[in-house]
Amino acid sequence: MLKLFEPGRIGMLSIKNRIVMAPMNTIGLVEPDGRLSQRGIDYYVARAKGGAGMITTGMACVSRELEELPAIMASSNIHISVRLNELAEAVHDYGAKLCIQLSPGHGRVIPAVILQSSEAVAPSVLPCFWDPSVTTRELTTEEIEHLVKAFESGARAVKAAGVDAIELHAHEGYLLDQFQTALWNRRTDKYGGDLEGRLRFPIEVVEAVRKGAGADFPIIYRFGLKHYLDGGREIDEGLEIARRLESAVDCFHVDAGCYETWYWPHPTAYQSRGCMVDMATLVKEVVKIPVMAVGNLGYPELAERVLQEGKADFIALGRALLADPEWPNKVRENRLGDIRPCIGDNEGCHSRIRGQKYISCTVNPATGMEREFALAPAEEKRSVLVIGGGPAGMEAAITAALRGHNVSLWEKSDTLGGNMIPASVPDFKQEYRGLVRYLSTQIEKVGVVVELGKEATLESIEEVEPEVVIVATGAIPILLEIPGIEKKKVVTAVDLLLGKKEAKGALVVVGGGLIGCETALYLAQRGKRPTIVEALSNVAYDVFTTNRMVLLKLLDEAGIDILTNTKVLEITDDGITIADGCSNRDTLRADTVVLAVGLKPDRRLLDMIEDKVPKAYAIGDCVQPRKVINAIWEGFRTARLI
Repeated sequence: MLKLFEPGRIGMLSIKNRIVMAPMNTIGLVEPDGRLSQRGIDYYVARAKGGAGMITTGMACVSRELEELPAIMASSNIHISVRLNELAEAVHDYGAKLCIQLSPGHGRVIPAVILQSSEAVAPSVLPCFWDPSVTTRELTTEEIEHLVKAFESGARAVKAAGVDAIELHAHEGYLLDQFQTALWNRRTDKYGGDLEGRLRFPIEVVEAVRKGAGADFPIIYRFGLKHYLDGGREIDEGLEIARRLESAVDCFHVDAGCYETWYWPHPTAYQSRGCMVDMATLVKEVVKIPVMAVGNLGYPELAERVLQEGKADFIALGRALLADPEWPNKVRENRLGDIRPCIGDNEGCHSRIRGQKYISCTVNPATGMEREFALAPAEEKRSVLVIGGGPAGMEAAITAALRGHNVSLWEKSDTLGGNMIPASVPDFKQEYRGLVRYLSTQIEKVGVVVELGKEATLESIEEVEPEVVIVATGAIPILLEIPGIEKKKVVTAVDLLLGKKEAKGALVVVGGGLIGCETALYLAQRGKRPTIVEALSNVAYDVFTTNRMVLLKLLDEAGIDILTNTKVLEITDDGITIADGCSNRDTLRADTVVLAVGLKPDRRLLDMIEDKVPKAYAIGDCVQPRKVINAIWEGFRTARLI
């Protein structure tokens, strides 16, 4: 048996396996009064049904007197406790345990939207992260004591509701972490000063939880071993925190980073698999209680190896379980090809949260809508023709077939994947290759009839007489309308990544969006030295915050020159003529000019069949070039209603 599926213990709590659902934001899944909604219960139960040994909820607040938190409340209020009990009993039905993550609040990282109705408080007077023009108010001793008592009553309430364990939210630069850290804790009273003073509030919180829930109730302490921030925590102090708290808690859940280095607590696809395992391992070397590892661990072989090599005792999975709630069951049944992979773009989870939308997943549109989006058999089975084998077309074909329709898919090239094929060429985009493999596998398993090298025309469509046509013909590169664009030295990023064209000599990448930046990084990693030219004032503007932070860091480390507010006027035999924002002209030498100025919809088929096919739907980039999330979601949401 894999070690992943061996029972484990945290304090007195026995857990059926070593797989834990990591806590994630519950926005959209909680009622205004702090009750879990039915959708929230469905969301967690799906992961328990999927085989996780323990489910950890997102951050739950113990008090709303100091911050108006849109989160689960840990309260004895009957309406709140009944919903929490309903969740606990449903999770237990599948042999899983339930852990709730308790938090005193955000502190200096309070979201700007909450500042509209709530004051910002912190250990000290500090600029708020999201709006530095707003400063926090220093918490009074009485307010800290109020929070400590709130932890006691909250712990008592959640235990009474049937919760099995509590995790303390002391990481990522949130309020409890701010008290631990000299950079943010500048107090001169008993709650500040040296490490002993800075740990006083966290230790009082642990003692309060013990008092409320009982001496034997399992407590997990989540903290970052290192902040990767000047003036923040370094590893030596992180290890000392672990030593000092070891006797007080039952398990450490170890990560790294803070809001200034947000890509550590929420790793991106640009970072290595298992990128924070070393943090957990360092803690494990100095304590005897169990240690939980987290961070890009949704790869069965890697997760198993971490446990086998004794680097951690438990594996926490966050976004991997958003992408596929059945990850544990599929690993146990050796159905690895059926695992829907997280692609690390953070668009369906963190980007949606930042946009005040319910948490979901790029590759799994049913996340957060488990009951509403459960696929039902079609009332009337139809013949469905999907045209285009990119992510939108493949997802639509799979979804329609799962509902019982007779589905055919035509793809004019010799392979499935669409523009995800060139996008997945760089090594740092290997997760896209995994998604193409997954979708291709499911296409075959659900019985979609695929014809490669088949270009659709009005005549060929009318010949097969489909009852429904779904057009997913994707997008094609935009070509600049400037002198010299026809020169042989000009190649598109798509052709370059596909190996149809070569990059020789001095290189200029025109376009600093996602495609341009990733293409430039790909070239730099192959020993080239490209220059990015972008007409706007910044680059990677179409990338979510965490991913953008890492991408810009990688571009800088690769020594890539970036010219913003710069337009390309002409492509010459020697290079390109450019103009800055003040219309000052200059020339850049370029033996190869890589065009990455975006994509435009391939509407040729749509225009051809308009008003001639009775039931036709357009999805994905042929409607408007966007991101993978838009393609997958439109494919799913369209096909689920046919």
